[in-house]
Amino acid sequence: MHISEEQMQTLLRLQKDELNGHLAYQELAKRIKDPEDKQLVQQIAADEKHHHDIWQLYTQQTVTANRLLLFLYKFLGIFFGYTFAIKQMEKTEALAVSDYYKLIGTYPEADEILRDEQAHEKELLAMLDEERLHYVGSMILGLNDALVELTGTIAGLTFAMANNRLVALSAIITGIAATLSMGASNYLAEKADGSKNPLKSSFYTGGTYLLAVILLVLPYLLFPVHLYIPAFITMLLIVVALIAFFNYYIAVAKDEPFMKPFGQMAAISFSVMIISFLIGLLAKRLLGIEI
Repeated sequence: MHISEEQMQTLLRLQKDELNGHLAYQELAKRIKDPEDKQLVQQIAADEKHHHDIWQLYTQQTVTANRLLLFLYKFLGIFFGYTFAIKQMEKTEALAVSDYYKLIGTYPEADEILRDEQAHEKELLAMLDEERLHYVGSMILGLNDALVELTGTIAGLTFAMANNRLVALSAIITGIAATLSMGASNYLAEKADGSKNPLKSSFYTGGTYLLAVILLVLPYLLFPVHLYIPAFITMLLIVVALIAFFNYYIAVAKDEPFMKPFGQMAAISFSVMIISFLIGLLAKRLLGIEI
């Protein structure tokens, strides 16, 4: 069978994509403790290897994996969970659909592999049941409360005190106290609701809250004492980045929309921040505080 140069490049590209997928799924499977999820991911890895072997029969060439890409997926799997990493991989693999359509009609296997990629693997992915995703509600609670309460507090303190170190000190004390309070409250609420693991739920809530505290206070520790405006602007950027990242994580891991939850969380956080900022200015004027 004669293969044109353009077709050969397409086949090699698909062969390499399938090899990357096979190795990435294999690596992720090693870190999965749940036996059912582990078996599902291993099955997907085997499918990717089968697809690679089909294209290799045509190209008669050996391709090498993209080590940087494999490292990225390994990193995502470790820090954000295998469900997020796998679904992010699927989004990347979806870009290869146009290549498959070019081959349908010329290579009978192309249609079979495309249907496999689009249907079979999606069914397997829908069956994944990663434990950490059971606690998304707890993470949302921790992050949302931190952004609403702490950004409002910091905004008010920034313009009332006009001193980065004082703002940082006040925010750290408030943040740590709120973290412990949130964790304890979540534990009691989950226990009262009959949750199987209220301690883990409170850990996710408190941990997410504490992470937000650290990131929001950081600019006030890094900038000089008098540069409270740059510190405040940096904190605002961190708030937007946190909201965007967290909602993107949920959107990918749970196949949910991104823009609406992002807009809602951002609107609530910034509304509270503006109100607290105005209260801070008013308090400073009424009390005659000059720092």
